[in-house]
Amino acid sequence: MTRFLRALFLIASLAGSLPGFAQSGAFETGLSRLAQDSFSETILAIPEIATSGAPTAALVIEGLADGRLFFSPDKQIFVKDAAGKLIDARTGAAIGSAPSSLSPVRLNNRVRNVAQGAVGNLGILSPDAVKRKESALAVLRSKDATALPTLEAAIGREKDRAILKIMETARAAILVTKADATEKDRLLGIALLQEVGTQEALATLRSLPADVPASVTNAARVAAKSIEDTLALWEIVQTAWYGLSLGSVLLLAAIGLAITFGVMGVINMAHGEMVMIGAYTTFVVQEVIRTHSPGLFDYSLVFALPLAFLVAGLVGLVIERSVIRFLYGRPLETLLATWGISLILQQAVRTYFGPTNQAVGAPAFMSGLIEIGGLSITLGRLWIIVFSILAFLALLGALRYTSFGLQIRAVTQNRRMAAAMGIRTNYIDALTFALGSGIAGVAGVALSQIDNVSPNLGQSYIIDSFMVVVFGGVGNLWGTLVSALSLGIANKILEPFAGAVLGKILILVGLILFVQKKPRGLFPQKGRGVEA
Repeated sequence: MTRFLRALFLIASLAGSLPGFAQSGAFETGLSRLAQDSFSETILAIPEIATSGAPTAALVIEGLADGRLFFSPDKQIFVKDAAGKLIDARTGAAIGSAPSSLSPVRLNNRVRNVAQGAVGNLGILSPDAVKRKESALAVLRSKDATALPTLEAAIGREKDRAILKIMETARAAILVTKADATEKDRLLGIALLQEVGTQEALATLRSLPADVPASVTNAARVAAKSIEDTLALWEIVQTAWYGLSLGSVLLLAAIGLAITFGVMGVINMAHGEMVMIGAYTTFVVQEVIRTHSPGLFDYSLVFALPLAFLVAGLVGLVIERSVIRFLYGRPLETLLATWGISLILQQAVRTYFGPTNQAVGAPAFMSGLIEIGGLSITLGRLWIIVFSILAFLALLGALRYTSFGLQIRAVTQNRRMAAAMGIRTNYIDALTFALGSGIAGVAGVALSQIDNVSPNLGQSYIIDSFMVVVFGGVGNLWGTLVSALSLGIANKILEPFAGAVLGKILILVGLILFVQKKPRGLFPQKGRGVEA
């Protein structure tokens, strides 16, 4: 059957080289065969239409593969588009009034596989990368041997690494599974599949025909084991990447809380709402840009970052001056007060912006995917990791090399001695709280790119933020960094085995046991903690 189809493709291709013959000859013959309502005739029609060069050839073959092809009693062929309109297969023109009775061109598995392979032939050399990828995947699924010559040509000219890998997998799968394959072809295909090393390649090796020679079976078993080992290693690397990505998010969410909690000892349950305010600031900035200057959309985060810092910082300053400064030294009352403030802020945002998620877009430089072997890296997550590191280093530099940072460290280590040296501790408390809130707002800008912007955004991170701060050591930025990355990686390691919810519970239990042994965390703060 495969040789017969190859011959048909060759004949049709040669015929198509004659002027005007393709459209009036092979294409018309193929359409006539489709109207015969016979599976065998339909299979014969597919290569004739696919290689005819007719403008509507792709439309007809795709319609056949999707079950959208019909014929009328007078043997006219029509294609139904996504909107349900009928299109004349010969001219490509929409039909105003449908014929009285239409019958579908029937499909079975064999017809569908051949049609999908023909779709791959039509699109695999397309200048459109999306079309080439879809076509290569169609050939991979169908493993149609008639696509092999076109596939070889496409591999030689393909520049996109991801699409090239799909094409190479499809070529190897065809060599291994085609009915008339020699032992040499199968061994070559197995070697190619082992070199590609994807999940699709592994699935193909596991589904070889039962009548293959023993040498082929042994080679497939060895190749499958090699791919499994490689994929297992890449899975470990991928899990570490996911953990690093989650850790960077936790770092962003917790870094402001670390200095607030460390300097002031305030259990700020409204910290998550500062993150939410930063995310909504990003939404407002993008809406303004979309309305007044769409060309600046890719720079929206550049405008949103300082604005989010200022807005969240001002809200934090108002909260500290109006509520928290009256509750120092009363941790339970502070917890209850900030919890109430968080509910007020959530309801205020819900009233003004609505309870539904808001659409925040990603700039062009944060869209896309990088594939390195079996590791997939989304650019959005990569930029958030870079941003987290830069934010951490900027805060670390500010605390170490500025006068304000020196005063914060003095208050952290010994509040009474700092006051005796003339430092206005109340002033430092207010600015520190504003700084921590502003950093949380900046975190909201980043989180708006990977999470839903809603009134409940902050609640997703407040508990994790406290876990990070307590585990790392209250007020210690390096401890916060190590803690965030450790908890992020531990979370992703546990998820495949225990699930997301149980994994988080296990981490919380482990953290409780750890705090029993080291109450002040991995890197305990010196000074004020010793006083207490």
